[in-house]
Amino acid sequence: MTFPTPEFRQRSASAAMMTACLLFAQAAAAETAPGCRFEALGNGRAVAVTDGRSFRLADGRDIRLAGIDVPQDAGGNAAALASRAALENLLLGKDVVLTADSDTPDRYGRISAFAFVNGSETPVQYNLLAGGQARVSAQMQDNARSLARSLACSLALFGEEKKARETRIGLWGDPGYAVRAANDGPAIRPQRGRFSVVEGRVVSVRDSGATIYVNFGRRWSEALTVTILKRNQPSFVAAGIEPRMLEGRTIRIRGYVDVRNGPVIEATRPQQIEIAAR
Repeated sequence: MTFPTPEFRQRSASAAMMTACLLFAQAAAAETAPGCRFEALGNGRAVAVTDGRSFRLADGRDIRLAGIDVPQDAGGNAAALASRAALENLLLGKDVVLTADSDTPDRYGRISAFAFVNGSETPVQYNLLAGGQARVSAQMQDNARSLARSLACSLALFGEEKKARETRIGLWGDPGYAVRAANDGPAIRPQRGRFSVVEGRVVSVRDSGATIYVNFGRRWSEALTVTILKRNQPSFVAAGIEPRMLEGRTIRIRGYVDVRNGPVIEATRPQQIEIAAR
């Protein structure tokens, strides 16, 4: 009989402790999360909706809803049209209050923010996610000053998305937007260039040079690989996600799919990784 070495026992204990702490932190944050309300950016009346997450105020400001992703409107995409219609129903012609960590516009002149309609305490993002008309994108500011609030907000968004995902309503009932199996590389490859949500058990975590590789299979061509640049690792650790401790865990990863010998998603921020239930 082979007995575990002290090093193996220590690593196993550390992994168990990390798992327990992470699950406890997620549960605690879910109960106490302040939601997605940041600094006030003012208000205005929504006069036009350009897609399922973008709209214009009467004062000319273009707003992009933070934290969510919606189908792209290409050739009359039915899912994209449904998301746009849902947003129009929620805020078109109504008074909107904006909150965000920054009012700096992106290169297209859009301000990324959370939108609250007619004095509601619930951002319209929650409604879109709960109705299955959007998916959590995890694309929010996560600098040292705002990481804790951003993580709490992500937990709230995940909670709203979960309702729709588990009942398969809206996008989740469409095979084109369903959660992909991380060990099914051939099924993920066609998603190249598209935002996708992928779930599976991490087989191994390796690093080479400046990159950490989170592998869902033994071969790149057969399963998804998640890459994390080592310079971004501190933000993952600060969020309770030590990449090397993901080995053997079932996680849900979201982001844009690339193909480099096999399908790849680059994780640049910890909000992209969600620890799935056992």
